[in-house]
Amino acid sequence: MARVLITSAIPYINGIKHLGNLVGSQLPADLYARYMRQRGHEVMFLCATDEHGTPAELAAAKAGEPVAEYCARMHGVQKELSDGFRLSFDKFGRSSSPQNHKLTQHFAGRLAEAGLIEEVTEKQVYSNADGRFLPDRYIEGTCPNCGYDKARGDQCENCTKQLDPTDLIEPRSAISGSTDLEVRETKHLYLRQSQMRDTLNEWIDSKRDWPVLTTSIAKKWLNDGDGLQDRGITRDLDWGIPVKKGDEDWPGMEGKVFYVWFDAPIEYIACAKEWADEKGLGDEAWERWWRTERGADDVRYVQFMGKDNVPFHTLSFPATIMGSGEDWKLVDYIKSFNYLNYDGGQFSTSQGRGVFMDQALEILPADYWRWWLLSHAPESGDAEFTWENFQVSVNKDLADVLGNFVSRVTKFCRSKFGEEVPGGGDYGSAEMALIERLTPRIRAYEAHMEAIEVRKAATELRAIWVEGNEYLQAAAPWSVFKEDPDAAAAIIRLSLNLIRVYAVLSRPFIPDASAQMLAAMQTDDDSWPDDVHAALTALPPGHAFTVPDVLFRKITDEEREGWQEKFAGVRK
Repeated sequence: MARVLITSAIPYINGIKHLGNLVGSQLPADLYARYMRQRGHEVMFLCATDEHGTPAELAAAKAGEPVAEYCARMHGVQKELSDGFRLSFDKFGRSSSPQNHKLTQHFAGRLAEAGLIEEVTEKQVYSNADGRFLPDRYIEGTCPNCGYDKARGDQCENCTKQLDPTDLIEPRSAISGSTDLEVRETKHLYLRQSQMRDTLNEWIDSKRDWPVLTTSIAKKWLNDGDGLQDRGITRDLDWGIPVKKGDEDWPGMEGKVFYVWFDAPIEYIACAKEWADEKGLGDEAWERWWRTERGADDVRYVQFMGKDNVPFHTLSFPATIMGSGEDWKLVDYIKSFNYLNYDGGQFSTSQGRGVFMDQALEILPADYWRWWLLSHAPESGDAEFTWENFQVSVNKDLADVLGNFVSRVTKFCRSKFGEEVPGGGDYGSAEMALIERLTPRIRAYEAHMEAIEVRKAATELRAIWVEGNEYLQAAAPWSVFKEDPDAAAAIIRLSLNLIRVYAVLSRPFIPDASAQMLAAMQTDDDSWPDDVHAALTALPPGHAFTVPDVLFRKITDEEREGWQEKFAGVRK
């Protein structure tokens, strides 16, 4: 048994997330966490809401709420939606937690002692209309790199280029829209990332199994132009973690807070402490996952994120951990994703474009969305959600292949043998041939899941479902029954056992349907089919079952057309 630490990029607090956010980090992380647990590994799966910085302040102001109250409310909303999508976090924390305050200030102190923090007097944009300095995300304008006209002052979400507010063309205040801006001097702290360039390069070079998407982005930031730049880690904001060196005040930094991208990744660690504190456990309970001298060197740490988050997780956060000089666990594998686009455009929280998590669950249960998103995960390139593709995938994969198999087998058995696994004949050549085909397919499915090849795993799982349908169609127990009821009984006995196997294999993708299948088979035996022949005899003759409700209903053309119109582009 291995120990696996899994973190998903923590979502901003500023509103409900869209399906592109979901498939870019949290959902595939959940897929992997569920699979690892099923295979007997000890898993710690962590996520949180990212509650500091300008997105939180702007969203709270728009909602007319104090920022602390807004964040508390939206954390509850996001937690409810993550539960709705069956995301199996061990802890869904908050970056505003006391644990993260203390840990962030601790890291800042350690980095200062190591000479990796420098006080810099810099020029920053000041809004005369708003009467305040404007941190990067309070400024919008046109990206000088790609021309996107809604780029933010820290990064362009269109091309992912890191920016400074003064880089923007035709900048404006995100608060008031005013262009009456000027540049004034202010003092801030900078993390001297450039001092760690060689160390980071060597570390990334050692990760030969990382996805090309991850390493290419990291290398681009390390080596393009002037190479890795020092990065400001403080801001002139009211809401955030106050700047301190550990428990000590930081002279000259009064009234400032740490930059959200400094404290947010530290929340991964703090979240584990939140989990331990909540359970009344001591520090050893969370440190065994994060401190190598406490045993975390035996942990495999896997991060999931969209490609826009890769630079901070491959460079800034590792620089913070390494620079502290302490024995913290570094990530072993970063699974990054491209973008999921929406019906000819882009999903966008800030622009309200696309289908959002709450809307999705109002339309259909979580499994419908989980299956489509994971089976179309944007791994090798950007992917696109269209209502036509969604309808086809749900109807063919879930309703016609998996759901139809379960319905046909259970209903036929009830009509001919009653609601119990029938005895009768032994497995014949057709059954043994099916087992021979299923065994390598299940091993391939396992290999793809181990390698976090999400789309390949989904393709293999669907192929396993298809094998059952094709076997049932060829075996035709409804015809065999007329001449040889015992032979028909053997076909159905294997097929009922196959429903249990499907429930086990499918759980990481469609957990609700998996539970429904196991409940119908009236078993809590969720053992993995290491031996396929043994797995297909797990439910013995006489074992009771029930005919389940329809696992997946088909999406009608009328529904699809209505949803296309309702979600044509901008959330109302």
